[in-house]
Parts: sequence; structure tokens; C-alpha cells
Amino acid sequence: MSASNTAIDSPIDPTIDELWERRGDLSPADVDARKTIVAAVDAIDAGDARVATVTADGSVAVDERAKRAILLSFKVLPMVESSAGDFHFHDRVPLKTRFDGVRVVPGAIVRWGAHIEPGAILMPSYTNIGGHVGTGTLVDTWATVGSCAQVGRNVHLSGGVGLGGVLEPPNAVPVVVEDDAFVGSRCMVVDGARVRRGAKLGAGAILTASTHVFDATTGEEYPRGEIPARAVAVGSTRVRSFPAGDFGMPCILVLRTLAEGEIHDKLALNDVLREHGVAG
Repeated sequence: MSASNTAIDSPIDPTIDELWERRGDLSPADVDARKTIVAAVDAIDAGDARVATVTADGSVAVDERAKRAILLSFKVLPMVESSAGDFHFHDRVPLKTRFDGVRVVPGAIVRWGAHIEPGAILMPSYTNIGGHVGTGTLVDTWATVGSCAQVGRNVHLSGGVGLGGVLEPPNAVPVVVEDDAFVGSRCMVVDGARVRRGAKLGAGAILTASTHVFDATTGEEYPRGEIPARAVAVGSTRVRSFPAGDFGMPCILVLRTLAEGEIHDKLALNDVLREHGVAG
């Protein structure tokens, strides 16, 4: 899935673009380059810059310079030993240390370069560099927010959810889960796929950029790799014929579209899922 053509007025130092052009020559010995790159990733860590945003027209705009800064950090940061209690690590990217107003339960791991807004809750989980988690969002136990994945506000990522990371190429759109969405247990959302505002994705569904999404009532096909706004959707299969026989290929089925006032009503969500024989 490619980035939109929306222009980004990046707050990142444009020197990053110059360093990107000679990235093959960079190493931890380049002190000045390292300072510029660390400052850029610090801005992402603090929320002053962001890898991707949803624009007013609904498209996803990528700050390619921000992603370049993250990729360059792997070139100029040396391997360093670190520890947290009895746990020891050896990596180029340190762990995040800024958690103002965030509830971080023991066992939650966040790498430097990820921004967690005040009011978010992190159960034992993993958030990678470039990730963004909005206020009021719960990242539940064993959930993973992959590199550069963008999670909006008041989202529930249930236990074991995996949001895939998308670092390269720098203009690639990352996974985006918009405000007020719910992603059920053990769902996988990868390859730059998108869950739009207020959508609910039932447990165990797999959504990639090429996944077909169908309306269960009309048979209409939605854009691939996107759960429509306020949709209640579940993983399903459709029969496709091949020379070797007929096989069930994965897809997503939209059971219903919630009214605006229902997106925070968990009872309404459970009723829809039970009505179709799907566990809540």
C-alpha cells in the first residue's frame, strides 16, 4: 500500500534528507550525523513529530523524513548493553524513558522513538520504534504495536493483537488503527492495513493490505485492506476454484455498520456478534 500524495510539512531537520543520500557511508563514528538523527528521533519520541497522520480528506500522509530518521538511527547508534532489574539487553535502540501520564504495567516494553500519549494504558505488551499510541487507548496483554504503527485515541487492542511494523521503504504507509476502534483478541493487522474510526474487528481476524472486505448483506466489496468506519467485521472465507479444487480463501465480512452513538456501546457490539454466532 503506497502513501498518499498529501504534502507533509515535516518538523524534522531537513539535514536528514542529506544524510539519507549518503547513508551507506554512515557509522557510529559519525558524531555530528548521530546528533542530528538522535534529535529527530527524540522529536518522534516526544510526539513533536509523527511518522504518519490521517488527513482531513481521510487519506494517510506519511512523513518520509521521520521514517528516514528512524532507519538512519540503526546506522549511527552503537550496540550498547543495558538492563532493567535482572533483565539484560544488547541493542542499538534504548528503551523509552518518558511516560508522562501513562500507566505502564510491569512487563510492558516500549522502545525509544515511540510516542505514548498521556492517558494511555500499557499492559504487558510491546511497542516498537516509530509507534504512536493515543490517549485513552488500552494496549492489552501480549499485544504488539509494530514499528511505525499508528494507533488513535480510545482504542482497545485486545490480548494478543499484532499490529505489523512497516519501516521500509520510507514512503510506505504503516498500519493505522483510528480513534474509537476495537481490535479483538489475536487479530493480526499487517502490511499497512487500516482499521477506520469506530470499527470493531472480531477476534482472530487477519487483515493485510490485500485482504478482500465484503458486506454481508449486500455483497458489496469495500477497498481492500480497510475496515470501514463504524463497521462490525469478522474474519471469514470465500470459496475460490483452482486447478487442484475449491478452497476457502481468507477475507473479512462486515456484519453491520454501527450508528454514531453505538461505537462506545460494548453491549451493542456483543449483541451483533452473538446474533451472527461469533464470540465477543
